[in-house]
Amino acid sequence: MKRLLFLLALWLPLSAQAAIDTFEFRDEATRERFQRLTAELRCPKCQNNNIADSNSPIAEDLRVEIHRMLQAGESDEAIVDFMVARYGEFVLYRPRMTGHTMLLWYGPFGLLVIGAIVVLVLTRRRRDRGTGADDHPESGLSEAEKRRLDELLKQEEK
Repeated sequence: MKRLLFLLALWLPLSAQAAIDTFEFRDEATRERFQRLTAELRCPKCQNNNIADSNSPIAEDLRVEIHRMLQAGESDEAIVDFMVARYGEFVLYRPRMTGHTMLLWYGPFGLLVIGAIVVLVLTRRRRDRGTGADDHPESGLSEAEKRRLDELLKQEEK
């Protein structure tokens, strides 16, 4: 009886280990394609992990599906299209260039250009305000008051 309990105690930790995916490939190029595809596709459940790194059941199913499609001779584009059709553009870490993702791709550059234009306009306005045609920047004085001020300054210099 003690021997049976001892064997059971040894066997329990072994059964608790997670299953490891083992896939057989016909050549090394197919294995590399599998690794590249599973690294490029996002897990629909984990959201921040790719299919290769995720331990979720759906990621395991997707790895099996990708392996099956590779063994069937499907192209990388066909596999990615299948995943996008099934789970949406979200599964792609690098979204495709479409009308819906144009803002995502070019928005940051557009904001940078708009910011640069605003900075240029503001600095030119500030510089133009500081160097007026007359010697008196906008002081709110009338022409007669400006002449009188100039006369007083000239008298003081003498």
